[in-house]
Amino acid sequence: MTQEDKELLLQDLCARLLYGVKVTTTNPAAEFGIMSGISSKSKISVSTKDADIVFECTEVKPYFRPMSSMTEEEKKEFHHIASLQRNYLGDDIFYTHWQMYDWLNKNMFDYRGLIVKGLALVAPDDMYEINKK
Repeated sequence: MTQEDKELLLQDLCARLLYGVKVTTTNPAAEFGIMSGISSKSKISVSTKDADIVFECTEVKPYFRPMSSMTEEEKKEFHHIASLQRNYLGDDIFYTHWQMYDWLNKNMFDYRGLIVKGLALVAPDDMYEINKK
């Protein structure tokens, strides 16, 4: 993993920390867990059923949803959020406002292309119960 890839992954994971990112690790004793923290030294804490374990970021792969998996209902919600955003001057901002990115992060969409880069895995359809009523 290049330094640029490492920084991209850490930036993305920092924005998703509060949303319960599910990850897999290279450690067979802790293959699956939920990311519980990130340190300034590229370390990622993962909560497993048995313990919290700290890994190098190169040893962890998050599960994300490809943008192509967005349902029609999610597309409508996303476009609604994006169309309502205005900056502090009152000018329209489409597809650049922080609330839009928060929505993408919360719903675990890979808008940075981490799956294609091999830095993340495709989440199974039922992994995240997002927007299910």
